[in-house]
Amino acid sequence: MTSTNDIRRSFLDFFGGQDHVQVQSAPLVPYNDPTLMFVNAGMVPFKNVFTGLETPPAPRAASSQKCVRAGGKHNDLDNVGYTARHHTFFEMLGNFSFGDYFKEQAILNAWTLLTREWGLPADRLTATVYHDDDEAFDLWRKIAGLPEERIIRIATSDNFWSMGETGPCGPCSEIFYDHGDHIPGGPPGSPDEDGDRFIEIWNLVFMQFDQSADGTRRALPSPSIDTGMGLERIAAVMQGVHDNYDTDTFKALIAASQSHTGVPVTGENASSHRVIADHLRSTSFLMADGVLPSNEGRGYVLRRIMRRAMRHAHLLGAAEPLMHRLVPALVTEMGQAYPELQRGQALIEEVLLREETQFRRTLDKGLKLLDEATGDMASGGELDGETAFKLYDTFGFPYDLTEDALRARGISVDRAGFDGAMQRQKIAARAAWKGSGDAASGEIWFDIAEREGASEFTGYTSTSGEGRVVAIVKEGAEVECARAGDNVVVLTNQTPFYGESGGQTGDRGTITTPAGLHGLVTETSKPLGRLHAHHLHIETGTVSIGDNVQLEVDTARRSQIRANHSATHLLHAALRNQLGAHVTQKGSLVAEDRLRFDFSHPRPLSASEIAAVEAEVNAEILANEPVSTRLMSPDDAVEAGALALFGEKYGDEVRVLSMGRKGSHGTNYSVELCGGTHVRATGDIGLFRIVSESAVSSGVRRIEALTGNAARNWLVAREEALKEAASVIRAAPEDVPSRIGALLEERKRLEKELAEARRALALGGGSGAPAPAADEDVDGVAFSGQILEGLDPKELRPLLDEAKARLGSGVAAIVAVNDGKASIAAAVTDDLTERLSAVDLVRAGVEALGGKGGGGRPDMAQGGGPDGTKAADAIEAVKAVLAG
Repeated sequence: MTSTNDIRRSFLDFFGGQDHVQVQSAPLVPYNDPTLMFVNAGMVPFKNVFTGLETPPAPRAASSQKCVRAGGKHNDLDNVGYTARHHTFFEMLGNFSFGDYFKEQAILNAWTLLTREWGLPADRLTATVYHDDDEAFDLWRKIAGLPEERIIRIATSDNFWSMGETGPCGPCSEIFYDHGDHIPGGPPGSPDEDGDRFIEIWNLVFMQFDQSADGTRRALPSPSIDTGMGLERIAAVMQGVHDNYDTDTFKALIAASQSHTGVPVTGENASSHRVIADHLRSTSFLMADGVLPSNEGRGYVLRRIMRRAMRHAHLLGAAEPLMHRLVPALVTEMGQAYPELQRGQALIEEVLLREETQFRRTLDKGLKLLDEATGDMASGGELDGETAFKLYDTFGFPYDLTEDALRARGISVDRAGFDGAMQRQKIAARAAWKGSGDAASGEIWFDIAEREGASEFTGYTSTSGEGRVVAIVKEGAEVECARAGDNVVVLTNQTPFYGESGGQTGDRGTITTPAGLHGLVTETSKPLGRLHAHHLHIETGTVSIGDNVQLEVDTARRSQIRANHSATHLLHAALRNQLGAHVTQKGSLVAEDRLRFDFSHPRPLSASEIAAVEAEVNAEILANEPVSTRLMSPDDAVEAGALALFGEKYGDEVRVLSMGRKGSHGTNYSVELCGGTHVRATGDIGLFRIVSESAVSSGVRRIEALTGNAARNWLVAREEALKEAASVIRAAPEDVPSRIGALLEERKRLEKELAEARRALALGGGSGAPAPAADEDVDGVAFSGQILEGLDPKELRPLLDEAKARLGSGVAAIVAVNDGKASIAAAVTDDLTERLSAVDLVRAGVEALGGKGGGGRPDMAQGGGPDGTKAADAIEAVKAVLAG
């Protein structure tokens, strides 16, 4: 028997011998075609080559391309497990000519491989051609020697291929294998063609026309070839079986399913084993290519496939989660051909285990409620849509599982009623949103989100990609198109641009088309938390609804943002380690040039604490450990030790980011919930430097920091400043602190000497003590009043203390005049403070000087005014207060 792996290898080797370059399978996510959810045909990776946007890898190519059909136009999900040839995941063998050979060589290659290399009996093969393609008809007679009755003309679109309503297109020639007259069915084009006897195994597309919008076709200057042969179908033929699930790969996976469940592959159980085997392939390959389960877009389709397989595991009576235990069997079968399965095995197993554990809780609850709702219902009955919606909305039980669970009992579901209940919920949500007073989001975003669904963010793994324009907003209203000079907001079905959220600033970059659009994305916002809105300034060209556009993120800026965002996680962990578990994040800003991190802490950080935090973060950066991401439920994530970030809203699924070295407890240095973009390894941050620490509010502190080149540039600038300072004071850089200390001490000494000299001068100058001020009696109180020119106001207090000591009991007031302004100070001896206040005396003097206020204590107060010429009046004002 020829194994599936042998057939794949043989196909590629055959075409390699025909000068075809072997091209590795592209990922299942088609970043070059925003109209597709997944790659669903072998030619998809070459679409831009056929349209002339990309240069072909070589004139001839061959590949075995991974494909998934589980959503949109090509959706085989519901048929999988119940037919012989439907799959969610399959491989498409193909050979391609990009303007090199054409029909004759393509037919010769196909016939040679099938009949000579693989030995298929020629009398079992039938070919079809487009009804007016006489050239292909004659070539089949010439090359294969097929009789005319086995070259069937087909007039329908089944034998005419097109990439879309416009663009490259051409007739097809399909090759069918006759499995024998013991199987019902007739040849293609006959009334019984839908039977299983004649099975299409290969489609040869002769791409020879370019179709215009008006329907006219012109011949392509360089006709091309695109072929596709399902590996699973040809494996069944070559292994002598009629059913794809009887081929070696599927038999191995089904055997593993039987072994782990203990349930034989018989009766109704056979379909469940088939579903599990097929869905194991699609889910594992999707995760290996970066798709993870979620509630939107591709992640939702992945989860739906997972849950359908897990539902069948439940039907088989599997007591424990099953899917993750089957991954080793898949890797054994297909890991050599597709190394990404081996690289992703641990992640695939972990996600499958978590998803199935969580789903089993949902399933048990939902099935119990479903049994209660349909307990008395007989076959042919119908579950009302309201109940189905309640199961979905309240208990998280998906509609398709309700339908699937009841199908075995012959009970249908009122889909119209379910859709009506869903619509009523949307109307209620909209009304609630209108009344929320949320001025940050216009109603227009609600309209777009309801119509188009959430934007799919592809930026975790890529900074470029294609998207289809689904909405354009200009000056608060939706428009069909925009042109050069316009500032608009553009939304696409998928985008690598991160919308500002969670403290991380939005991406910038460009949006372009081959037709001449060039626009600058100045910011990316995230209306309603699920739309990625590109704020676009159009420099040239136009953009319209439905356009396929190229989106390019400013990668240098994104790299800086990623480094700063990852650094905030390390900073958070270091603060908790150094200061205590009371530290929690209270806000952040992650921009390309800096990061800001607010956290709870009752006091300023000391210099040693800042140094310790900084050292911890840099130690983790130097360790250069990989940064990993997992998807978990919020409860499971927190239970596993993840920290939730301030201000984030979490749904049913969260991204758990782990970074840094693992400690003795077995967990990474930092584990947090975060939806932002991050570095691949901590070493990518480069360097971390805290530049300031300050208060935000009571109990909340703020750290501002830099990373990478920004941190380095900051340190270089400080070093240059140090060198310049060292040059000025004529000292080596390392001696600057001690030299500055000595200069400060010298300055203090000189300032003290200068103050003493000024005081002596103000009091009369000369050697010896100054003559005391003339004392007088004011209403029975001894009073000393002086006016001194050029005295520093700071010197007033010691002079008043001397005056109080001289008086013993009394009041002293001194006015110091400098540069036309005046300062007044007054002192009251302790025995008089109960009936006299220095504050009242000073305020009276300040008012005389043309000022206001003045303050201090009952025994000593000071103030000032703008008019130094009123110094004598100020003394008199003080005396007036004393006189009562």
